[in-house]
Amino acid sequence: MKTGTKPRIVGFNHVALEVADIDEALDFYGQLFDFTLRSKSEQIAFIDLGDQFINFSKGRRQAPDDARHVGLVVDDKEAVRVRLAELSIEILPGRFLDFLDPWGNRIEIIGYPDIQFTKAPHILRGMGLEGLKKTQKALDELADKGMVPK
Repeated sequence: MKTGTKPRIVGFNHVALEVADIDEALDFYGQLFDFTLRSKSEQIAFIDLGDQFINFSKGRRQAPDDARHVGLVVDDKEAVRVRLAELSIEILPGRFLDFLDPWGNRIEIIGYPDIQFTKAPHILRGMGLEGLKKTQKALDELADKGMVPK
């Protein structure tokens, strides 16, 4: 890097969520989502999201989240909506599919096909999601940035 230039942010490696109990967090999120547990101890757990991960850390100290949130990208947003209803988990008011986990972490659910966030084909293949496609709107957004051919 040249002197005076700033490094560029290129993405997220992981998100850390504070929870009261690691086993309870794995059970709660396991009822909602299919995921692979990378590792776990009494204080911490890691679940894989392909080339990224969520870190659950024991010890929630702040009040429930309001506007602050984590956006999780899923292969099927409507399946999450159905699962939330089946588990009697309240969907928060507003135009997004948001809910609070038992520890007050606000989670926003985003459908992979509908946004410009993308995984490389080899990552999708490794996740068993090689057939997952983008909507034309999402492809157009990526093309406008030069990230896919027009």
